[in-house]
Amino acid sequence: MKLIRDRTKEHSPMVLLTLLSIVQALALELLWSQVRESAYLFDMSWPALLTWIQVAASFLGIVVIWVVYASITMRFRWVPSTSDSVYPFIIGVLEFTLVETLSPEYMGWWFVCLALIFGLMTWVSHMTMRRARLDGENDEFFTSLEPATPRDFYPAFIIIFGLILVGAYLTVSGDRGIVALIAVIAALAVLVRQLIVTARFWEMSVAD
Repeated sequence: MKLIRDRTKEHSPMVLLTLLSIVQALALELLWSQVRESAYLFDMSWPALLTWIQVAASFLGIVVIWVVYASITMRFRWVPSTSDSVYPFIIGVLEFTLVETLSPEYMGWWFVCLALIFGLMTWVSHMTMRRARLDGENDEFFTSLEPATPRDFYPAFIIIFGLILVGAYLTVSGDRGIVALIAVIAALAVLVRQLIVTARFWEMSVAD
């Protein structure tokens, strides 16, 4: 059994990255197709401005997901579960839905979908780190890092709740004015922050 355990730990990172890279490639292709097929994006208009910021946020979201997965699989070793192979498919479906809702008409649903992606990635990262902490090969990193507590997830809960609340408001009110603009810029800022946080964790892992 130890041989099988070691084999899965050895090969699972490459399997996960390969699977996720396929999903991310399809998401990027769909994003590119959506941009090309939306003629109004090339007009000087308010809806075009809102959607271009959504496009930028969607692209950055895809990049953040890749960076999170790549950094985890390269830094740590853990015994994978079946769910590790399922999550990329769920993430892919949510990414495809996010891209399909790229328009002022469905902006509220775009925010809800972004909230689901953020929540799922928070869950995946946490569960992976928990399993990695149990493996002695990762002690160099985890000995200097306290286990996560509910307080550590408050910022993520606030972001998820905020995205859902904004999505519900935009869906019900139909507002596509200044409030919508501020909301999409804030969503883009959240994704930039998440990329910075991921980069910091990477630096902590490879620091001498």
